This record gives sequence, C-alpha cells and structure tokens, in this order.
Amino acid sequence: MTHVALLVALLQVPSWAFPMHSAGPPGSIDSVTPLHVPGSQAAFTEAQVNDVFFVLDWYPASHPTMPDVVARGRKPSVIACAYCHLADGAGRPENAMLAGLPAVYIMAQLADMKSGARRAAAGGTDINVVPALRMAAVARAATSDEAEQAAHYFTSLRPRQRGQVVERTEVPKTVVGRGLYLPAPGGGVEPLGQRLIEIPEDAERHERHDPYVAYVTYVPPGSIAHGHTLATTVCMTCHGNDLRGVGPTVPPLAGRSPSYLLRQLLAFKSGTRSSTAGAPMRAVAATLSLDDMIAAAAYAGTLAP
Repeated sequence: MTHVALLVALLQVPSWAFPMHSAGPPGSIDSVTPLHVPGSQAAFTEAQVNDVFFVLDWYPASHPTMPDVVARGRKPSVIACAYCHLADGAGRPENAMLAGLPAVYIMAQLADMKSGARRAAAGGTDINVVPALRMAAVARAATSDEAEQAAHYFTSLRPRQRGQVVERTEVPKTVVGRGLYLPAPGGGVEPLGQRLIEIPEDAERHERHDPYVAYVTYVPPGSIAHGHTLATTVCMTCHGNDLRGVGPTVPPLAGRSPSYLLRQLLAFKSGTRSSTAGAPMRAVAATLSLDDMIAAAAYAGTLAP
C-alpha cells in the first residue's frame, strides 16, 4: 500500500469504533470490601479487580488449571493473559475471545504484534488504556515458552456466544468506557446512525470481569440480512460455511464480538494489519464499505461459535 493510499484508508477509520477514555490520575482503590457476581461463591476486592497480575476467577470449575503466564503473568511486563481474555477465554468486546482459536493462529498473531505487523487502525497512544498497545507490549516481553503455554491453554477451551445482535434506529445513550461503550447513568436514547455499538447488559459485572455478563450489539436495520449475503458470497470462501474457521491458520468468526470483528476489518482496510498471511483479508477489506463491514461483523455475531 502506498503512503497516499494508507493515509486515505486511515482517514476512513471512524473514531467511534475505538472508544477509549483517558486513564486519568489514580484514585483511592478499596482493598477490603468484598465484591461478588451472580452465580459465583467467590469474592474479590476492587484492588484485585484492578491488578493486571491477578485473574478474577469467578468460576474455577469452568476451565482447566491455568498456566502461570495465564493466571499471574510475569512482572513487570507480561500481564496475566486471563486478566483481559478471562479464565475461560471468553474475552470481552475490547479484546479477543481466545477460546477455541487454533494455537498456531494465536502464536502467529503474537508474532505479528511483536513485529508491528498487527496494529490497531486507531485508538490513541496511551498504553494504559488502549488494549492493542498493551497487547503488543506483552507480545514483545513474553518468552516463546510463555506464548506457547498460553496458546495451547486457550485453544483447549470451548467458545460460547455471549450476546445478541439487535437492529435499531435508536439505541440507549452511552458513555465511553475502557475500550467499549457503557450505558449512560441517566438512561435515555440516541440515534444509532451508521454505527455498530456493543454494550454490556450490566456495566458493573463487566467491570468485575464476569465471564457470564451478556452484551448487546446494536446495528442499523437491514444489517444482518446484508451480512448474510456478504458471508455467503465472500467470507465463507475462506472462513468456512459456518464461519467456524478452516484449519490452523484461518480463524473462526462465528459468535465473536461484532465490535471486535469490525475493528479488525478496519485494520485490514487501513493496512495496519500488514502481515503476509493477512494479504487475502486486506484485498477483501479494500472492497468493503463501512456499511459492509458493520453488516459482516453483525451477521457473524448472530452465529453460534
């Protein structure tokens, strides 16, 4: 991609697809009061919620024993993998669902992040609030053995659908959270326009890293049908008839976070995902409009993983 073409592609990246607020000055963090989530007997404090070297394992029976790099990471640079991606690999809209991804694919993505061949299309430069920057730093700091342990752990887990996709012209008012949108405290509605907005049904449970909190993705009317057409004519050529991936190098898309998938399409279109293996996706993304990308991500989100 030429410099001019890259600049044009970057200018087409909508800022609303990358909701990142400033980290701000650190405040007082409660290290005493126990916090809970529905259905779990575990209790953690606010300090533990904010400790990137500690995993809030609300449901320890739902997954096998985590390797050290997944459960605790390695100070000072390797954040515990499951802090963001969760102990059962379910992930959250601001990062990837890793459960069920091929280990070979996970390792390849870590290598691309380490080399700079995989970067976000936008989102800012603050490593404390931009998930892609944090992940790149982890990829650079992790040893090959740590990366392999994490990859094999997450590939052993079963993916599951965590939300629903709803077509609307008006959506709940939102505020920017840490990598995603949260329902506005005062309620109300606002026009959706040409956007894809994914929000947790319970913001408090999301902030506590509850792997069973559900998410709702709002998309413009007609998006799901349009996405089905794109999937059957374009996406399934590589990703399989059910969008569940093909072999060790073509990842599954079914049931993944639509807002996460949209950001990846934008990265391919803008050229910030620039690996050799990603060349076919860059060629496809170059032909897609923003409406197409919203539709494709929305349809994938309706499928069972």
